[in-house]
Amino acid sequence: MFTAFIQDESGQGITEYGAILAFVAILVAMVFSITNGPLAGAIAQAFGSCVKQLNALSDIANSAS
Repeated sequence: MFTAFIQDESGQGITEYGAILAFVAILVAMVFSITNGPLAGAIAQAFGSCVKQLNALSDIANSAS
């Protein structure tokens, strides 16, 4: 039963989608941080918060396995 749990890769897809989403979020945050509009700071802060939360979830997942 334990070996079946270790070999199960059903959560792999969601992890990959999360990594892609984080990468896109970082790119968008970089684009908005380069521009000088009034909304750029708020959007960069929001994406930064999302990235921090995704990193925290990734750390938790890594420590669980």
